[in-house]
Amino acid sequence: MRGRSRPAPPVVSGEPPKAEPKPDLATLDAEFEAMALRRKREIEAATLADAEDRARKALLAAMERRLPQTVAEATVSVVTLASEDLKGRIIGRDGRNKRAFEQTTGVDLIVDEAPDSVTLSSFDPVRREVARLALLDLLKDGKIHPTRIEEAHAAALLAVEASCHRAADRAMAEAKVSGLAKPVRVALGQLAYRTSVGQNLLDHSIETAVLAGAVAAEIGGDEAVARRAGLLHDIGKGLDGEWEGPHALAGMRFLQRHGEAEAVLHAVGAHHRDIEPATAEALAVIVGDGLSAARPGARREPLQSHVDRLRDLEDFVRAFEGVDQVYAVQGGREVRVIVRPQDVDDLAAERLANTIARGIEGSLEYPGQIAVTVVREWRVQEVAQ
Repeated sequence: MRGRSRPAPPVVSGEPPKAEPKPDLATLDAEFEAMALRRKREIEAATLADAEDRARKALLAAMERRLPQTVAEATVSVVTLASEDLKGRIIGRDGRNKRAFEQTTGVDLIVDEAPDSVTLSSFDPVRREVARLALLDLLKDGKIHPTRIEEAHAAALLAVEASCHRAADRAMAEAKVSGLAKPVRVALGQLAYRTSVGQNLLDHSIETAVLAGAVAAEIGGDEAVARRAGLLHDIGKGLDGEWEGPHALAGMRFLQRHGEAEAVLHAVGAHHRDIEPATAEALAVIVGDGLSAARPGARREPLQSHVDRLRDLEDFVRAFEGVDQVYAVQGGREVRVIVRPQDVDDLAAERLANTIARGIEGSLEYPGQIAVTVVREWRVQEVAQ
């Protein structure tokens, strides 16, 4: 075709174009490793932030479900009298009735401090409640003498045991726990009369159960196990001297004897880290226990240190041979020791009083002085038919 010119052909040189240099494998490995490390750190930071946010929400949700009132407990009970004349009957001739009441119940009876009332004083709230019920029973008919005091005390023991069963039933219902053995229910119910640094132990146990269950549910643990362990975690605080050691381990052994599951036993024993917590439920109980105890005003440390001192005093004296019962009275200023008369004669009772006094001086810390009173009483009974 006219008027058109063809494009000039490209000039081809005699050498081929040079290729880009390829990176070696070591360089690629280093680059990808650095990229992976940066990405890992980013993921870890995001995951940690998300976990902390979820943990805060879980704890707040658990705490929001349980907002109990703070209740302070005392170490005395006051019994109101119908008239001032009743004080004379309570004291008895030469103080006989008063001494018999204090010896039988192990509680201090303070008669003359307030008008138309008497005060029962003891660091052990269960013992104090038994004494209160016994005194009310004695005041109903006005017949107060040593034999009647023993009868009223025995009836009061049965009444308090029934009350412990009712308290345990209430706690189990609130904590949504069932199937506790009878000895466990009694020990649990006794916590209604006990305190820990001023905080009612049964209320604290219910609160711990609710909080531990809520925390366990939030973190994917077994809510039922956490609730059960939370309710029973402080049961060792209400046990007698047979169960030695820290209360968490004593409670764990007590519950093991009565057939509790291994998961519950572990959570109870680990709630103060006497053994290392290894389950989510154990950690949930630790969190629930801490949240309940840490509420402002929930606990009062001076009261608990006083109670612990009196309990240590009783436990120390109870270990002496021939001792049957021990009562720390008058705020710890006196310890009354009731010995078994078949094992300790009059001369041995004198020696025992001296030995106990010297032992207290060398082993315990206490303010002021402590009077040691050893009581040896021999009774002979025959039946006329």
